[in-house]
Amino acid sequence: MARHTGLLRPSSAMAPALARLGDAVVIGGASVAATALLGSDPSGADRSDAVRTMASILVFLLAAELAGLYSTGRGTPLARDLLRVAGAWTETVGLLLVAAFVLGIDHRLSRPVTLGWALLAPLGMGGGRVLTRGLLGWVRSRGGNQTSVAIVGVTDVGEMLARRILASPWLGLHLAGFFDDRAPERLPDLPHGRTLLRGSFEDVLEEARCGRLDAVYVALPLRAEPRIQELLRSLADSTVSVHLVPDFFVFDLLHGRWSSVGDLPVVSIFESPFYGIDGAVKRLEDLVLGTAALLIAAPLMLVVAALIKLTSAGPVLFHQRRYGLNGEVIEVLKFRTMRTMDDGARVAQATRDDPRITPIGRFLRRSSIDELPQLLQVVAGTMSLVGPRPHAIAHNEEYRRRIRRYMLRHKVKPGLTGWAQVNGWRGETDTLEKMEKRVEHDLEYIRRWGLMLDLWIVVLTVFGRAVRKNAY
Repeated sequence: MARHTGLLRPSSAMAPALARLGDAVVIGGASVAATALLGSDPSGADRSDAVRTMASILVFLLAAELAGLYSTGRGTPLARDLLRVAGAWTETVGLLLVAAFVLGIDHRLSRPVTLGWALLAPLGMGGGRVLTRGLLGWVRSRGGNQTSVAIVGVTDVGEMLARRILASPWLGLHLAGFFDDRAPERLPDLPHGRTLLRGSFEDVLEEARCGRLDAVYVALPLRAEPRIQELLRSLADSTVSVHLVPDFFVFDLLHGRWSSVGDLPVVSIFESPFYGIDGAVKRLEDLVLGTAALLIAAPLMLVVAALIKLTSAGPVLFHQRRYGLNGEVIEVLKFRTMRTMDDGARVAQATRDDPRITPIGRFLRRSSIDELPQLLQVVAGTMSLVGPRPHAIAHNEEYRRRIRRYMLRHKVKPGLTGWAQVNGWRGETDTLEKMEKRVEHDLEYIRRWGLMLDLWIVVLTVFGRAVRKNAY
């Protein structure tokens, strides 16, 4: 018999259904709580609140489905689930507010109640997931709710998978062992030694047919396609779940995802995260936050423009050609802070105590006020509020030859601020290592992108200390 101990069968189809039901209950409960706590006239708001609640449940469940919130397995990081909840809920609230305005019924909604509901619902859904994960993790780490899994192929990717399983007891994955047809002396070292080597391919087939395994991970190299095909045909004579772990996953993927060309599935190795609904969320973020920031900064920008004009000869704005999305050339705007305006085949970076910097320019650069004109480009759509900072074309051409995967940072729009900047990697790149660190953080941002990460970077840009490091 297969190992099934604990509260639930690991692959239970009830889990996604319970998650959907739980989210619907939380959204409805948040609406009731907000109305009871903040509604000045609950009896008059019942109908509009009920309509809003039902509409929000339907829209959220659709947005969550599109975001893959209910198709995640036990190995999905909690942070990814929470980001998907936040993204789907933001889309839901935004869509409903727009619909209420278009239909002319926005005046029927109590602003305090709507705001309270909009804050309580995601907190409830996120908190429920944290508690559920914590409870299941506790049960699994003590041997309950286990899934018995086997790995076919003692390969690099197989060892990587085994180490993660062994290091994560809260996932509830019991590693039954490795199975490989090669002689033991030809195999590399295994996690926890040879005790994990259970036998050959025939042995794993026997284990699967007898029901002693719940899942088999095939970690053979893609060049072994005939052997993989034979193994899959044999495993089809059992009820075990089979997962293929192709060795291209040991590559450094950039937002890798499955997609299709017609009915032919393909996997993306280097891809932008901003397609479909995620792209719409990113653009909405830029429009809302960019416009708000521009309105707030407009008086300051007028004062700065006057000071630049009064204190040094030359234009107020500095124009420089840089690479934008997909490597297309864009013109970046900044307040002029230097007496020179390089934009040719060689661009000298600013250094500490650089004599080219004007007196007011030094303050503008340290405070990053010189970047404010780029808010116009954020609203226009050529830049984003958050993303990899654009470099001068001369620097792009230099470093794309020296740093592997450098041009992948242009899979997204350049940003006014970014993950590298809030971690202190800004300013002069007088060594190759400094630019490598900046690119490393840019690619990490693309790989991890989510709405909450963008908002966190904005907060760190305004209040963090590291963002002002090396600003001169």
